[in-house]
Amino acid sequence: MQDTLLSPSVAPPSHANIQVVKRDGTTAALDITRIRHVVEWACKDLDVNSITLEAGLKTRLKNGVTTREIQDNLINCALEMCSPEDPDWRYVAGRLHIWSLWKDTSVSRGYGYGNYAQTVQTKVCANQYDERILTYTPDELVEAGSWINPDWDTDYDYAGAVLLTKRYLLDDELPQEALLTCALLLAAVEQPQNRLKWAKRFYEAIAARKISLATPILANLRVPNGSLSSCFITAIEDNLESIFSEITNTARISKNGGGVGVNVSRIRATGSDVMGKPNASGGVLPWIKLLNDTAIAVNQGGRRAGAVTVSLDIWHLDVPEFLECQTENGDQRRKAYDIFPQLVISDEFMRRVIEKERWTLIDPHEVLMTLGIELPRLWGDEFTEAYLQVEAAVEAGKLKLYNHLDARELFKMAMRSQVETGMPYLWFKDTSNRANPNQHEGYIPGGNLCQESWSNVTPGKFAHTCNLDSLNLANLEIAELPEICETAVRLLDNTIELTHAPFTASGNHNNRYRTIGVGCMGLADWLAKHRLSYRHTAEISHLFEEIGYHCTQASMELAKERGAYPAFKGSEWSKGKLIGAKSVDWFRAHAMQPERWVALSEAIQTHGIRNSHITAIAPNTSSSLVQGCTASVLPVYSRFFYDKWAKGTVPIAPPFIKDCFWFYPENKTLDQNLVVKAVATMQQWIDTGISMELIFNLNQGVYFPEEPERSLQAKDIFETLINAWQSGCKAVYYIRTVQKDSFKEVDETCIACAN
Repeated sequence: MQDTLLSPSVAPPSHANIQVVKRDGTTAALDITRIRHVVEWACKDLDVNSITLEAGLKTRLKNGVTTREIQDNLINCALEMCSPEDPDWRYVAGRLHIWSLWKDTSVSRGYGYGNYAQTVQTKVCANQYDERILTYTPDELVEAGSWINPDWDTDYDYAGAVLLTKRYLLDDELPQEALLTCALLLAAVEQPQNRLKWAKRFYEAIAARKISLATPILANLRVPNGSLSSCFITAIEDNLESIFSEITNTARISKNGGGVGVNVSRIRATGSDVMGKPNASGGVLPWIKLLNDTAIAVNQGGRRAGAVTVSLDIWHLDVPEFLECQTENGDQRRKAYDIFPQLVISDEFMRRVIEKERWTLIDPHEVLMTLGIELPRLWGDEFTEAYLQVEAAVEAGKLKLYNHLDARELFKMAMRSQVETGMPYLWFKDTSNRANPNQHEGYIPGGNLCQESWSNVTPGKFAHTCNLDSLNLANLEIAELPEICETAVRLLDNTIELTHAPFTASGNHNNRYRTIGVGCMGLADWLAKHRLSYRHTAEISHLFEEIGYHCTQASMELAKERGAYPAFKGSEWSKGKLIGAKSVDWFRAHAMQPERWVALSEAIQTHGIRNSHITAIAPNTSSSLVQGCTASVLPVYSRFFYDKWAKGTVPIAPPFIKDCFWFYPENKTLDQNLVVKAVATMQQWIDTGISMELIFNLNQGVYFPEEPERSLQAKDIFETLINAWQSGCKAVYYIRTVQKDSFKEVDETCIACAN
């Protein structure tokens, strides 16, 4: 038996007797030219030398070698050669991965691209595709199949290609077939004469990676009875029926892959009375423990544990124990290691933190029974007035359950937990509710899993439900925004008609508020290719003003066509207020083109608006890898790194790294006040929220080059968090810390939500 190695310039001395095992199990004589053909195809139009890849092939070409072994070895060689100086090798590896997918699919089903109508029929019969795809006639499916451009498959780098194929594709399905099927289903609710027009527009925007579909849409839309919504928020009343009902609803959400926020601020505190018996309540922690175990038990079809953030108002008596729910010390029966704690923070508390004043923790049940005040539903001045009454009642001896703390010390307790675990999230209740367009019908109790999407919640009646997509700014210019924003908004409004709500209160919310969230990713790439930085807040403001305007305009145009959302009458929108419930005067003072905002305000008052919430920027940590851009709107953590995956290490880099290396500031060394300022600038034009992670590098000399021995102090982190609240940011997502450059590069937490 003869072994040979592939050489870039000299053919092996003899390979006529070497047999290669093909994907269908048959054998054929080794053909070196075919290997070179694939290598040259994978390297075409990229800044790499194909001969180098041939030279790196280490598989011994011997009898019995499989085509997959050769292909995998080529991929590994390409990945090993990838570097900041030669980043295009990751695209070579991606193309080779796609080549294998093409070949495997062709062998398995007998054809590749070119017979889309047959693929649809086969998958509908196998119950893999939703039969609503048959809304289209066979001729229409043939026409739609003609839009497929296989070259779009070659645009993915290795990380994107692997995530797309492993996480989103069905068995015997090719990428463009998946994307086209999503587009056709998204357009299925259009008028028959317009379906194909919108389907093509949806497909081209998705396939060209100008719009990214959130994971529930991309993963669930094609399959029967799929839930398409990303974000949910429920609230629990202070009774057993509500508690167990919402735990069940949490399980239903988790089953369908959604992320859920659960507000528990109404539940009575530890030591409160139960059925007239004093000191009988165990507080919120036992119920949080049940939510924790539900997230583990209902594990999204075996893919991963459920994702639940539990929110608690900062005045609740159980807040100190809540902040310790993920520490190792204490009663393990009252720990919850698998939920994501979230503090709901009022302006009054933040003012007292700054002024170093006292804060009072109280029991909501006792306050309601004694004073008739339901604190959880209050915010702003109304909350402050009621809270002062509560404190007066404490001083008068009318309330027995309370705890006086220094507000700043309580905030520091939260900070210590953040530095240790990254949490709790901070959700600024008054800031978010002031921007709520539906103040006439209720309030927002807390944030969602990823801290970017929320709206009114009424326990047992309305559970916040939101469908998401994102604009890929790496692949867009400002001139494209009018059309692409219209496409993104219409696409999401259609998902509301297509989704299967996991429980009644979710469906009620979808129907009444029609909440959507058009987000963004790749801002770091957009800035880099325009030679801008996060210090250029004027340019950032201009970009997001365009996004905010065109998304709002698109929803107004949809209202002309389809009607306003049912709760529109009496809303802030109906009063002429726009993004974030701001008056027209604000836009006159801050917008680059104020006259169009004035006209839009008048049009909305006349015609209504289709969606009560329209824009929300999710973290997009893993879906951005599929999109080939940087995540969300934050700076890159590192310009180039290798991420550890199951099959080895994978190079991760932004798309313009070679030409714009120095225009990608690394977040791990960036003053986070710059990030806060940039996010606050964007927030002015985003009507819901922005997932804002903050990264603090604790190594010496990072932020203070003139003082090499100096490192970041707790005071610096404290001042940054205060700055976030004062600047108008609505939430703080994770707090990350870097010590000796140790940092988990890619966080998987929000796969269940937007990603």
